Amino acid sequence: MKYIEAVLRRAGWAWRVFLLALSPLHPALAQEAPVMKAVQVSPSAWYVEGFSALGSSANQNFISNAAFVVTPAGVVVVDALGSPALAQRLLAEIRKVTPQPVTHVIVTHYHADHIYGLQAFKQQGAHIIAHRAALDYLNSETARQRLETSRKDLAPWVDDQTRLVPADEWLDGDKALTVGGVRLLLKHVGPSHTVEDLVVYLPQEKVLFAGDLVFRSRIPFVGQADSGHWIQALDMLLAFDATTVVPGHGPISTEARKDIQLTRDYLAYLRKSMGEAARNMEPFEDAYRATDWSPFEHLPLFRAANRMNAYNTYLLMERDAK
Repeated sequence: MKYIEAVLRRAGWAWRVFLLALSPLHPALAQEAPVMKAVQVSPSAWYVEGFSALGSSANQNFISNAAFVVTPAGVVVVDALGSPALAQRLLAEIRKVTPQPVTHVIVTHYHADHIYGLQAFKQQGAHIIAHRAALDYLNSETARQRLETSRKDLAPWVDDQTRLVPADEWLDGDKALTVGGVRLLLKHVGPSHTVEDLVVYLPQEKVLFAGDLVFRSRIPFVGQADSGHWIQALDMLLAFDATTVVPGHGPISTEARKDIQLTRDYLAYLRKSMGEAARNMEPFEDAYRATDWSPFEHLPLFRAANRMNAYNTYLLMERDAK
């Protein structure tokens, strides 16, 4: 085992993934790799869909979506997935579609499940674009500790060779990016899910890459989100008049208004129920027990995320009420 680990530390990720798949010596390695398949959503765009689950070594942290747009001059990727190994597998999916190199990676936000694969694209020479508001988090102790924890919890897919990768281009607002004659619109819609939230729109084909503003068929992760502005941002997304929405989590949507409404309704319900409790100075535990969660408790990850979402919203509404 020590010999294999030494080889893996020296090897690049493509070779490392191959060895891990063969080795029966590590408990995480004996499990079958999660399926990744690029699905075409428009003439120029594809996406891969992560699992509705918490990140683990078993699923290689494949819990978010990523997408790519093929142009005559190169490929633009939206988000980099949750480990370098996953990013290598995404690159392999791209090569099945086109021999064109990846020229750009657009980061919708700097949460771990969307950015731990960035180094694989950086090694290929891609130009990384993100919003400048992510810098505070990227340089924070929170981000460093999260990576340290992930190196234990997501080993061997996230390890001591995995690093936080900054953007090459930090945006201060919106941007129009044209590659090979294909125009993409990058719009800053934070603070919402995060302060740096970007969405990407492909107007020629009416495809919207919504990042984690849209969680489809599962409970959103609210965390420290500005849920009030998040609701406003969802209304902004509808103005794009997209016929296809690629969410940050879950399957694509061809009914934008209906599917965006699920995330919107959940956030509004959190704010209403927890806001009333905060204004009435009702203890959180009592408020949580008294709230009717039945409209949402059937959704994946309800038990894993809802209590934390409610508590963070309670704190937010308590602060706003002062």
